Amino acid sequence: MLTLKLITEEKERVIRGLEKKHFEGAREAIEQVIEIDRMRRQSQTQLDQNLSEAKKLAAQIGALMKQGLREEAEQVKQQVAQLKQKSQELESQKQQAEKDMTALLCQIPNIPYDEVPEGRTAEDNHVVKSNLRECREGDTVGNWTTNPEVAEAKLPHWELAKKYNLIDFDLGVKITGAGFPVYRGLGARLQRALINFFLDEARAAGYEEIMPPTVVNQASGYGTGQLPDKEGQMYHCEVDDLYLIPTAEVPVTNIYRDVIIDERDLPIKNCAYTQCFRREAGSYGKDVRGLNRLHEFSKVEIVRIDTPEHSKESHKEMLAHVEGLLQKLELPYRILLLCGGDQSFTSAICYDFEVYSEAQKRWLEVSSVSNFDTYQANRLKCRVRRQADKKTEIAHTLNGSALALPRIVAALLENNQTPEGIRIPKALQPYMGCDMIR
Repeated sequence: MLTLKLITEEKERVIRGLEKKHFEGAREAIEQVIEIDRMRRQSQTQLDQNLSEAKKLAAQIGALMKQGLREEAEQVKQQVAQLKQKSQELESQKQQAEKDMTALLCQIPNIPYDEVPEGRTAEDNHVVKSNLRECREGDTVGNWTTNPEVAEAKLPHWELAKKYNLIDFDLGVKITGAGFPVYRGLGARLQRALINFFLDEARAAGYEEIMPPTVVNQASGYGTGQLPDKEGQMYHCEVDDLYLIPTAEVPVTNIYRDVIIDERDLPIKNCAYTQCFRREAGSYGKDVRGLNRLHEFSKVEIVRIDTPEHSKESHKEMLAHVEGLLQKLELPYRILLLCGGDQSFTSAICYDFEVYSEAQKRWLEVSSVSNFDTYQANRLKCRVRRQADKKTEIAHTLNGSALALPRIVAALLENNQTPEGIRIPKALQPYMGCDMIR
């Protein structure tokens, strides 16, 4: 959540940032935060004065008793009792103000960086890079050349999955319901190959692999901002009050909840493969065909904890890492800088990676790489201890998909179909043990 220091010292910048995210009632919400803070500080000041006065009066009681002035001592005792009673009321007021403050701050999103463009929807996002034309023309991109037959692709991935017996969507409906596909044979091997490829690439880039739980408690959901913002999109185990994770970002980032990290240990770089669960309530239409939108899917996530002055460099490195994966998978892709209105509740800046589906004639999002600035870390109480003066300050957190598998699989199948079968990208062949799916 936003820090109180930022709100009080840079009120107008915060309001402008919230308006860029199209947060309704931005000014009213910030003014309310400032007013609650004023009431809290006023209660604290009066409380401190009362406690100081009560201490002074208490010291007089003993002296009065020694002088035999019992009646005067009793009067002072009554004054002390009254001050203590008032102090209890002030403490209660202060605690209620703090509670109200936290509840309100949890409803206010992060503010975007200045370079985030204006806009309300995905239509307003800025394409900062695309290799689609090069792919279609068969030009070499990096150290690879795309499949020259990609322009002749006809079948969407759900038909290819059936043709080659890779994924059984109907069996998933029988076992669980829509959005829970069953991978089999070479389809299952392709999933495992991608997971291992992504993890190996992350480890080679210096990320420590984590194998976290796939259910988290309320505090973890709150720490990374899924709660209360996305409560309706998470699967909730009500008996135990636990949540199935929507992404490995949640458990991995929460490793550092209530932790002070030595500056010398930053940046922290973690990666994790997990199953992810999303209710995707309200989804319908062409976006949910096949692997386009699932309730359960596999994903490799990269997470960083960093100092404020280095987090933007970390973000660039994460973007380069994800782009490198797509290049090695020989997929046509583009990178978008999200506008204010299309950013997530918690991000300060976010880039999306999309791969092109030649069969569906549309772009499929496969990764979001975000810098949250201090927003998550403030909720997590994750701090950095500086070497120079041993003081602490709020850390920065970042995360990105590297990568989410369903739409990667869809794009691989659709963009690599040939009359002989589905071609496996060279980088993936050692993991698959074959160069074609026939």
